Amino acid sequence: MEGSNLFKVVFLLLIALATVHGQKGTRVGFYSSSCPRAESIVRSTVQSHVNSDPTLAAGLLRMHFHDCFVQGCDASVLIAGDGTERTAPANLGLRGFEVIDDAKTQIEAACPGVVSCADILALAARDSVSGGLSWQVPTGRKDGRVSRASDANNLPAPNDSVDVQKQKFSAKGLNTQDLVTLVGGHTIGTTACQFFRDRLYNFTANGADPSIDPSFLPQLRALCPQNSGGSNRVALDNGSQNKFDTSYFSNLRNGRGILESDQALWNDASTKSFVQRYLGLRGLLGLTFNVEFGKSMVKMSNIGVKTGADSEIRKICSAIN
Repeated sequence: MEGSNLFKVVFLLLIALATVHGQKGTRVGFYSSSCPRAESIVRSTVQSHVNSDPTLAAGLLRMHFHDCFVQGCDASVLIAGDGTERTAPANLGLRGFEVIDDAKTQIEAACPGVVSCADILALAARDSVSGGLSWQVPTGRKDGRVSRASDANNLPAPNDSVDVQKQKFSAKGLNTQDLVTLVGGHTIGTTACQFFRDRLYNFTANGADPSIDPSFLPQLRALCPQNSGGSNRVALDNGSQNKFDTSYFSNLRNGRGILESDQALWNDASTKSFVQRYLGLRGLLGLTFNVEFGKSMVKMSNIGVKTGADSEIRKICSAIN
């Protein structure tokens, strides 16, 4: 009987450990002893910057996504200089570098050489979103030493079909639910007209993309004239761009997705079912977006984690030691 009870205790301990560990050596509370204030410093720094400029929330979320999809979550996107990831066309619009630098400076003052820029970025992405979202971020990543613009050529693009999106996510170990969930991060933020203007005018021989709600088209054309205004900004979640909610999915259902790749999620059966589940439509097992988003973010944040000799703890996030 004692042996049986001991087995149960060990089994429960293993389950408990599994819930706080990520993959490849990351775990929740990695800095609890070595730098106990690390997470609170990141949180307060992010909140301060986002309070001053709410648009930085989407910027930090996007930066973490772009980091993880190229070379893994190793802060390679933060490295400055000619030919680095930051200079790739897909990354030219990234924002929030100053937030990461601010947090790193404060953390280095408290715990020199302990906390990686990759972990700061992962924590900042979590802390940037509001609306009741929170999840535990496994930490323990190290920073990569390689950053090449050419490696960013295969990032998800605004005109990707669902099949292409699924291929790109699957290559990173993410499934179709993860795809719909993470792209749901477009519930906050904006995009530039140049990334979707083709949908508004000459998409087909008859003009606009037929999947756009006809009553929405004049509004989009006013924001994005045919021959000018390529840098004009348009909310990705019409009517709710600063609130982290399921409004984005409602817009897809109503033909009001902005990017071609976004609206495609409603038009393809394999992804539409997840959109419907987030909307709680009848006859389908519902999903809670706030909960699932955190799960998919943790899964994404463990892509290609570096912990060995091919990595380091950078002193300055924009430069290799």
